[in-house]
Amino acid sequence: MKEWELSSDLIHVNHAAVGPWPVRTRQAIEKFAQENSHVGSLHYLKWIETETELRNRLKTLINADSSDEISLLKNTSEALSVIAYGISWEPGDNIVISDQEFPSNYIVWESLKSQGVEVRYAKLNSESAEDSLIALCDKNTKLLSISSVQYSTGIRLHLKTLGDYCDRENILFCIDAIQSLGAHALDAQECKAHFVVADGHKWMLGPEGIALFYCREDVRDLLELKQYGWHMVEDFLNFDNKQWQVANNGRRFECGSPNMLGIHGLHASLSLILEVGIEKISREIENKINLLVNGLQQIPEIKIISPLEAERRSGILTIQSSKIGTGDLFEVLTANNVFCAMRGGGVRLSPHYYTPDDQLQEIITLIANAHQ
Repeated sequence: MKEWELSSDLIHVNHAAVGPWPVRTRQAIEKFAQENSHVGSLHYLKWIETETELRNRLKTLINADSSDEISLLKNTSEALSVIAYGISWEPGDNIVISDQEFPSNYIVWESLKSQGVEVRYAKLNSESAEDSLIALCDKNTKLLSISSVQYSTGIRLHLKTLGDYCDRENILFCIDAIQSLGAHALDAQECKAHFVVADGHKWMLGPEGIALFYCREDVRDLLELKQYGWHMVEDFLNFDNKQWQVANNGRRFECGSPNMLGIHGLHASLSLILEVGIEKISREIENKINLLVNGLQQIPEIKIISPLEAERRSGILTIQSSKIGTGDLFEVLTANNVFCAMRGGGVRLSPHYYTPDDQLQEIITLIANAHQ
């Protein structure tokens, strides 16, 4: 089956924003819509089977211990809010994050300042990113929250180093994995994460409105519930049961009706990710970033903002020009049907494993010509 039908005149290097759907994902959503329009929810129990399979695929993707640790929420922000407003805070507690976080991963923590919670911001650089985060932790640090890959510079964190430290110091460890899941391997057990959160619409190639929330079983009860509804109880299909109990798994964080459309879409997208294999995907992305780096380094006026160390590279490459303003460079590319973004004071390129090499060469040529 043909996996991609991207327009031939578009160079899509914007997977760090919203990724395109594979053919199988579009087909799964079309099939779901056709079924719904013809017979409504007649096959709802089959839909629940797809939901269960999606939890299992997410479990496999992050190597969770059990699919019971997987919740399906609306987005990363909702998942982070479940954590932030589920934890019992005391005045004087602090949270350590970085100074490069996407708004989702600082607004929610800053909103806790009214409860006497301090937010500390570590300055990241390639040499000592983990040391900078750890240096800000002390006996009052209750949570360390970090993006596995930063959205603007693309710096990739050593999660096991941070997880090992948090484990020793009894600090909760939260990973915003939206810029790595689907592009790089993430082992929730190896890095000792308590929480992993990620929307499905970037590197996982799924639709918006459906997200992973991993909560390790041994800290599940630390999160006080703030939302209640029919779907988060143990016997959720027994609508006449007045003696309800909160579900003893990740469904407890899903208060109401699930996003079945999004579930079917992400279910299909992950079938491709797991079929190709995350290790192969990661290698292909590394090759494509290397291709861009090697070509762009031949242009003297181009500065690469993203880290160049192999272990720090991700699928994100952000560049600046000493000759052309960022906005003008962005316009040069978009005028030639290159779909990218402006982030972190530069132009951000984010190819996926399937992006054709000749398209990346075309980007290099466009940038080179613009500097002649």
